Amino acid sequence: MLRTSMLTIAVVFAAGPAARAQLPPQPPPPSVSIPLLQQGNDEERAACHPDVIRFCRSTVDANPDDVFGILGCLQSNRTRISRACATVLANHGQ
Repeated sequence: MLRTSMLTIAVVFAAGPAARAQLPPQPPPPSVSIPLLQQGNDEERAACHPDVIRFCRSTVDANPDDVFGILGCLQSNRTRISRACATVLANHGQ
């Protein structure tokens, strides 16, 4: 599958601008710009906020919009975070 996709892309680029002009417009890439602390409901945010501040302060300070970095930090500290926050992560399949 990947080989076929790469071959298709290579052929399209080799064909030149005329072939690329016939391709349908692509949607913009999804953006993840909502900070983790703004996701979930009020109770979920309240459950994890102290753990984010306690264990992930450097991640938040470096980039407060890094949802995946904050989530990764919480997951790497799973044994240390509160039971309430661990439950929130589990409820969301994390």
